[in-house]
Amino acid sequence: MKELSLHILDIAENSVNAGASNIEITVLENINKDKLTIIIKDNGKGMDAETVQHITDPFITSRTTRKVGLGLPFLKAAAEACQGNLKIQSQPGIGTEIEVNFQRSHIDRMPLGDLKTTFLNLLIGYPQVHWIFNYQIDEKRFMLDDNPIKEILAGVSLSEPSVINYLKNVITEGIEEIVQDNY
Repeated sequence: MKELSLHILDIAENSVNAGASNIEITVLENINKDKLTIIIKDNGKGMDAETVQHITDPFITSRTTRKVGLGLPFLKAAAEACQGNLKIQSQPGIGTEIEVNFQRSHIDRMPLGDLKTTFLNLLIGYPQVHWIFNYQIDEKRFMLDDNPIKEILAGVSLSEPSVINYLKNVITEGIEEIVQDNY
């Protein structure tokens, strides 16, 4: 994967496959500390300590469609190559939290990529999940909790064209407002 947003998408889809009904994605950019942090937290089935210890081994995967899982090993390697790290906390029956840190300005750090499309695709693709998206650069923050939107829609599908357009505009405007003064 060439962009961090694609790693976010991959991990979030793993959370959905683990039965998560609540997923929170946080992207924090601290310019003064030169740090980029991505946190994905879910209430899925979780993993035991032994699984967590081996989860970054590419030959350990819970998928049945293939025998290797490269997402987390590649993300860990990318973080470590940029003076960062990958941390995983998980408990069976409670959920999983993955945190990855990068030196923000490191020349080898992958671009963040298209967060707007990633967030939108997750919202529309998995409407049964309660999504919370946080994107923060220093003190400026965009947050989207989909529960109030779903309550207002009262059963109208998130995949309705007018709803997709609304969500796309909310996410785009929110992220662009945060980014405009920092890039």
